[in-house]
Amino acid sequence: MPLLENLWGRKPSRKSDKKKKGSSNYAYAVTRVRAMKSKLLPKETYPRLLNMGIDEITRFIQESEYKNDVDELAMRYSGGDLAEHALNMNLALTYDKLVRITTGELNYLIVAYLKRYDIWNIKTLLRGKFYNASVEDILESLIAAGEFTYTSMSELAAKATYQEIIDALKYTEYYPLLQKFDGTNLAYIENELDKMYYVGLFEAIGKPRTKDRKLFTKVVRLEVDVKNLINLFRLKKAGVTQLDDIMPLMIEGGLELDTQKLASLPYDEFVNELQRTQYWDAISGVAGSDVTSLTALESKLTRYYLESSTILSHVAPITVVPILDYIIHKNNEANNLRIIFRGKETGLSDELIKDQLVII
Repeated sequence: MPLLENLWGRKPSRKSDKKKKGSSNYAYAVTRVRAMKSKLLPKETYPRLLNMGIDEITRFIQESEYKNDVDELAMRYSGGDLAEHALNMNLALTYDKLVRITTGELNYLIVAYLKRYDIWNIKTLLRGKFYNASVEDILESLIAAGEFTYTSMSELAAKATYQEIIDALKYTEYYPLLQKFDGTNLAYIENELDKMYYVGLFEAIGKPRTKDRKLFTKVVRLEVDVKNLINLFRLKKAGVTQLDDIMPLMIEGGLELDTQKLASLPYDEFVNELQRTQYWDAISGVAGSDVTSLTALESKLTRYYLESSTILSHVAPITVVPILDYIIHKNNEANNLRIIFRGKETGLSDELIKDQLVII
């Protein structure tokens, strides 16, 4: 059976049971994941890819870990569309494998973490219908790496309106929030979905008593800080100053940042306050008052997050954290390849494309 049909048409539910019986297979799973991480593209690959055209890049990834995905989809898509679908399919297959090779509490934590892709897909579906995107354009951005199968999402994408999509999600945990979408508050709904995800993830983690849970929590809280910090920079540069406008966009549960204090400060004071945080060394060269583009700043913060995740994965090598670290780096690789493909397709300079990449 083709990969597309096998995974995206009949994928088993990824719902996990917190009270699931049986022990976690940490040593086995981490060993498997180490082997998978060793196959990620080395950083030396990216300068080579920047010197290639789209066809050359496609041939390159067809000879890599993405070969089966490209081969499977090559009869249906080409160019950037082929790359987009192949990358998304590969992510789905990869994360599905992680779910299948883990057991017990370890499996529960991974499933909880991967629900972020359900949030991504719901936002993609709503945004697509709101802006009258074609079904094909919507499908191109869906990643079947959470609990929703590609088949079920395809059915949602084929709905005529966003209201039909919301009605179809009536029996999901997202429905009470989605009911508040009135056609004018898309940004609010998207932000609330993000916050809902993190509330659910922190609930899944519970009170972190073990070293494993504490490190897992630290990685997630670090991510929350990075997301909030990127949002704060965007809002500051856009001239948004009112706390009532800023604070609803902040995600609770960060590691270090006092978002309310930072939100209340003028830009220069905001930057000065950041010098007291662990994030300053990563962004000091791109956070001045004269900054015109936040692309480099966002890339540096993302890089810091990736590097921190890897450091924490070495602190406790036989825990969930090395698996989480692989998930994060695998997603970053797919993002980098997507940026290169789309940049080449739209005629961006290699320098502009390079600025958007997060290379570890």
